[in-house]
Amino acid sequence: MTDYTIFYKSQLSVVGNWSKENEWDLFISAYNSSKRVSDVFAKVRAGHKSWLLFPEYNYAETEYSGLNNYYAGAYTNEADYILGYVGTLNLNLSRIRICIDLTGFIRPYQLFLTKLLWERGVKRFDALYSEPNVYKEREKTKFSSGAGGKVRQVAGFEGAHSANTSNDMLIIGSGYDDELIARVSYYKDAARKIQIFGLPSLRADMYQENELRAQLAEESLGPSLSYFAPANDPFVTASVLSEITRALEKQKQITNLYLSPLASKAQVLGFSLFHYLEGKQRPTSIIYPFRPHYSRETTEGLSRIWKYTVEV
Repeated sequence: MTDYTIFYKSQLSVVGNWSKENEWDLFISAYNSSKRVSDVFAKVRAGHKSWLLFPEYNYAETEYSGLNNYYAGAYTNEADYILGYVGTLNLNLSRIRICIDLTGFIRPYQLFLTKLLWERGVKRFDALYSEPNVYKEREKTKFSSGAGGKVRQVAGFEGAHSANTSNDMLIIGSGYDDELIARVSYYKDAARKIQIFGLPSLRADMYQENELRAQLAEESLGPSLSYFAPANDPFVTASVLSEITRALEKQKQITNLYLSPLASKAQVLGFSLFHYLEGKQRPTSIIYPFRPHYSRETTEGLSRIWKYTVEV
């Protein structure tokens, strides 16, 4: 079992300058229309700062042509896109200080980027996550849309699965998007379902909003267990995943373990960390219900900025 309490998180000031220790050689952020993304990008001091423009946000070239240091690869596969971006960098990733702002990332891209850094020998990087004041449409907020996407394994997180499916488990990080929860649940219909909710949530009313949305997917889930991890803490999330799997395996060996992080980007980081450090011990993969379109802005305001220091 990995001791996730050794990982360090801190809170950065929303106003004013940050200390010199919060300077990096490379800063990577995903461009969208959220002010909490653009404000942090402007605040960060780094030798090189990159904007990633994901095709699912559907920006026309005229909308981002004024940006500096942007990458707008046409790939729709998360691996091809991130590999294409990294290929443009004339940097030895294992020898520089790297920071990623998770806030605007679409989850599969975030997952593959973190896996790629670890595979390229990056032993330590920082990740930022900015909490909003509120979701614009509360529990009715739409985060993704469109037909045609499929449920599949995320590149870099494919598992060598067993043909024995008698005790398969699906652990879902349940966020607001009930359609994604339902799709991934139906995809692994025969697996036993477990949900992890963000509690404490980012704001006091967000847990109730989250529950209201998740309840819409109850039919697809069937009987399921619920666990909780802070919505803003990837390390506790990874620890909860570790505790769940150890407890389940004391009862009966898990035949295949499927993880689907659909909640906050901080929790997504926790899922990827758990998979990287403990997933090799069992047939484990991360699966995701892909959608062709994602909302450019769903929030208002900026309440807190977190920094997570990841060391492997």
